[in-house]
Amino acid sequence: MFAFLIRHSLLCMFLAAILGFVFPSLSLSVFPFLPLVLFFLMTLTLLGIKQAELIVRLRNRKIWLYSSLHAIFYMLFIGLIGWLFSANASLQLAMVAVAATGSLFATPAIVRALGFDSVEAMAMTIGTTLLLPLVIFVTLLIYQGDSVHLDLVAYFLRLIIFVFGPMAFSFLVHAIAPREALDRMLVKISPYTILLVFAFPFGLIGSFRVLFDQDPMAALNYLLVAMGLCALFFSVSLLVYWRSGKEIALTAAITSGNRNVLLTYSIAGALLGPAFLPLAGALQLPTSLLPVITRWLNKKL
Repeated sequence: MFAFLIRHSLLCMFLAAILGFVFPSLSLSVFPFLPLVLFFLMTLTLLGIKQAELIVRLRNRKIWLYSSLHAIFYMLFIGLIGWLFSANASLQLAMVAVAATGSLFATPAIVRALGFDSVEAMAMTIGTTLLLPLVIFVTLLIYQGDSVHLDLVAYFLRLIIFVFGPMAFSFLVHAIAPREALDRMLVKISPYTILLVFAFPFGLIGSFRVLFDQDPMAALNYLLVAMGLCALFFSVSLLVYWRSGKEIALTAAITSGNRNVLLTYSIAGALLGPAFLPLAGALQLPTSLLPVITRWLNKKL
């Protein structure tokens, strides 16, 4: 059974989102446990990566150029689009907050499942996460004005737990454990990290189902907005990085499409407005399809 799920993991992500939509009560009951799943996913993913190589990647200027594209450029661009089309203020704030959000911590596991460089994806993910407190603060300052109060202490605590904690633990394990024994263990457990990814589309889509039950047309609008955001992030990043080679371009594209809306919500909470959680839930459908689309593009290009 596990072997089947791992073999078809990319498609199963989309099915997890569908199941979460069909069973909203189960989805909403899983939602509070997602930060814990996030921690274990990050730890297992980092254990399978050579930390020295990751640090080298983070020192590379191209990672921070990508991170600026991922957060700052898209935040400004989506804000301009929302302003030009006079979007609802609450939805506009949610859209810009999504654009400012760092990449999903599950991205390296997805990239590994696609056969690409997971270390590069991890460096991109950490880079965009480190930019998040600045970018989300600017977003809230613009849309919420003087009422904004961003809990940076809580953010940095989460940053330590979800990024620096797993990195330090991985450094320690790699330094102490015998190399051959560690490699054997990682070969056995690394394929199963993708299974943890299923919890995110399943647990986040419940808020979108609540909106769908209350107002189906509004939910459809949110879904269209979510699809447009994912398509924009994915296609623009693909075009920007196309000259760097197909693998780098596809890695940048799927890293841009995946957004860690759970972490952003944990940091800013109610300041993101009532539209953020339903939009984050709607994002799970197109986001969970991105790995399948990326795998198809990888074969066709």
